[in-house]
Amino acid sequence: MTASTAALTPLKDLRISTHQIPAFDRMPNSSIQRKPLLIYHSAFSLGASASTIESHLTTVGVVDPQWRYTMYRTSHFHSTTHEVLIVASGKAKLCFGGEENPNRVEPLVEQGDAIVVPAGVAHRLLDDLDGGFTMVGSYPKGKNWDMCYGKEGEEEKVKGIEHLGWFERDPIYGHEGPALNA
Repeated sequence: MTASTAALTPLKDLRISTHQIPAFDRMPNSSIQRKPLLIYHSAFSLGASASTIESHLTTVGVVDPQWRYTMYRTSHFHSTTHEVLIVASGKAKLCFGGEENPNRVEPLVEQGDAIVVPAGVAHRLLDDLDGGFTMVGSYPKGKNWDMCYGKEGEEEKVKGIEHLGWFERDPIYGHEGPALNA
């Protein structure tokens, strides 16, 4: 499997979950830019390695893969960039929006799923279901991520979210794809 031929689910067959998550406490979630949390279920074929995923993302050229890790167990969000997460191994239950938020989203994600997390959307790991949950974390080219926790004193950082640009090309599919319709 080469970078340009990573086995992706054809767009016509891709199952997508779209979630608008209202602000809660000091977590802006999708309230500022109105861009939804997007989950591309089984975007990559089972067996696609982290290296293959990184190579594919690099070839598409929208985001730069920056790390391989699990997800932090503390709710956090980014004010300086959107985030693209691809599950490279395992499965887990995640929380988006803040664990006390009655409008939170708690999806089960597994190998091959891709998640587009807009800036401001709080996220955390709830449960690593098989002990091997790993993701490839990527960010738009030229962007650096920060860590915000919905605490007092982060208000100025949060204000910057409204000025962030959205994707001009889909980070997984390129010239077509769900992020372009968000």
